[in-house]
Amino acid sequence: MKTTADPQRPRQGAGILRTALRRNLGAMVRGTVLMGLYQAGETAFPIALGLIVEHTMQERGPGRLLLSVGALAVIITTVSLSWRFGMRILQKANTTEAHHWRVRVAACGLQPVARDTDLGSGEILTIATEDADQTADIIEVVPLLVSSVVAILVAGTALGLADVRLGLLVFVGAVAILSVLGVMSKRIGASTQEQQARVARAGAKVADLINGLRPLHGFGGNHAAFRSYRQVSTEAKRQAIAVARVTGTYAGVALALNALLAAVVTLTAGLLAFDRQITVGELVMAVGLAQFIMEPLRLFSEMPKYVMTARASARRMALVLDAPPVSTPGTGSPEPGGDLEIDRVRHGSLRELKFQVAAGEFVAIAAYQPRAAAEFAAILALNVPPHSYEGVVRLGGQEIGDLPAESVRAHMLVNPYDGEIFAGTLRTNIDPSGTSDMIPEAVEASLLTDVVALHREGLDHVVRDRGANLSGGQRQRLSLARALASDSDILVLHDPTTAVDAVTEQLVARNIAELRRGRTTVVLTSSPALLDAADRVLVLDDGVVTAEATHRHLLATDEAYCRAVAR
Repeated sequence: MKTTADPQRPRQGAGILRTALRRNLGAMVRGTVLMGLYQAGETAFPIALGLIVEHTMQERGPGRLLLSVGALAVIITTVSLSWRFGMRILQKANTTEAHHWRVRVAACGLQPVARDTDLGSGEILTIATEDADQTADIIEVVPLLVSSVVAILVAGTALGLADVRLGLLVFVGAVAILSVLGVMSKRIGASTQEQQARVARAGAKVADLINGLRPLHGFGGNHAAFRSYRQVSTEAKRQAIAVARVTGTYAGVALALNALLAAVVTLTAGLLAFDRQITVGELVMAVGLAQFIMEPLRLFSEMPKYVMTARASARRMALVLDAPPVSTPGTGSPEPGGDLEIDRVRHGSLRELKFQVAAGEFVAIAAYQPRAAAEFAAILALNVPPHSYEGVVRLGGQEIGDLPAESVRAHMLVNPYDGEIFAGTLRTNIDPSGTSDMIPEAVEASLLTDVVALHREGLDHVVRDRGANLSGGQRQRLSLARALASDSDILVLHDPTTAVDAVTEQLVARNIAELRRGRTTVVLTSSPALLDAADRVLVLDDGVVTAEATHRHLLATDEAYCRAVAR
């Protein structure tokens, strides 16, 4: 299978940023106009104040005073409303864009087609939250940058009209400040990207530890696991401190340069006024603008930092979004009620694995090596891409590599031995989609009836995250009930009864055979009860099928089989 990228996907981090900007162009234009109006109004305030002083000294009177107060009121109202509505537009666009990328990353993380990415679930979670938010910040950054430029241009022009030297000071100073900070921002971008990677790795470690918390406690490995996490977290902390140090230096230098420019403009205006080269009103305007331009200069100088952070986050999102599917499936769909054929599959410990399960048959596979069972289940679950193993798997005569993963999974459900239990209720765990008509039958067949009857809420009993309020056997039966309720054409169960007692296992095996009568069922197991309930048993030893018969026939004729499965 050839690997191809989806042409609809951004090719790299820069492409993600371009997509975000293009999608929100209208909101950004409106926000930029309003924020530019806000900055222009802020700039106009000291200019108006200078003009008021100038004219008041020349023409004094109540009318002039009222006119001046009215002009200031108009400016203040303009500043207030433009800021309010401008930020409302930009923050709505920012939040919506962040939501869009969170959904995209989550969809890729849940994509059944395997992807060439070395990211753990914890890292993908960090990318889907923090990196998505920081990437979407570009929606606010660009309008604020433009509005800051507007403010500096208006201030510089106004000062230049008073005296060319004052205007040149503002423009030359702004360019110099931006040049210095632009060099520093590159280091921030590199440090931030490394910090985000380390924090994501720490998140992945936490997710892994939570998944394995019970077994860790069981063999006393929780202290070693804690030390392992502490090491990863310490690395993330050190990198965060390094980023904070660089960012703090950047902010300090920016503030110092901005203050220096404001001081130089103020002192220059004072000297010019002292030499009577500018008027008192122009001096008031210059002092006010010198103080005012510190804010747009601060925003202007901080923008490179936010841009570099957004670029770093976009690159990390590209690791998930740009990873191409490992295969290019077709558009067909397996015929309902088809058979399952394994034709000379070689992968890991599997070698020349070949057998066929007819439609409606109940087949058990007794794998002497647990690794072989796990690898076979992974192939059927599409966790192993078709080009990564030799041979083919066919559903109804069609190779699964030529079918969309969604169609394969709609036709064949592989229920792992460690099926995840989600926070919610018994009902939502059994029927996540809310479309199954077989919940009562699935509950009965999996013997989950005692759990339902134990609680007043019945199927609406609350289940905690990862089934923390259920026993191991209850979690396994809940997972089995979910698999049975799907009523899939082909159901593959991997060790579905390892956590239940022998009596329950016997009843569950009989119930599965009865409920799945006429539906293709494959069970990877060493349970005598399930093996006995199957129409036939395939013995998987050293990666190949070495024997095939009923469970009782094999018990009577195969000593190795008897030793492997007898309890």
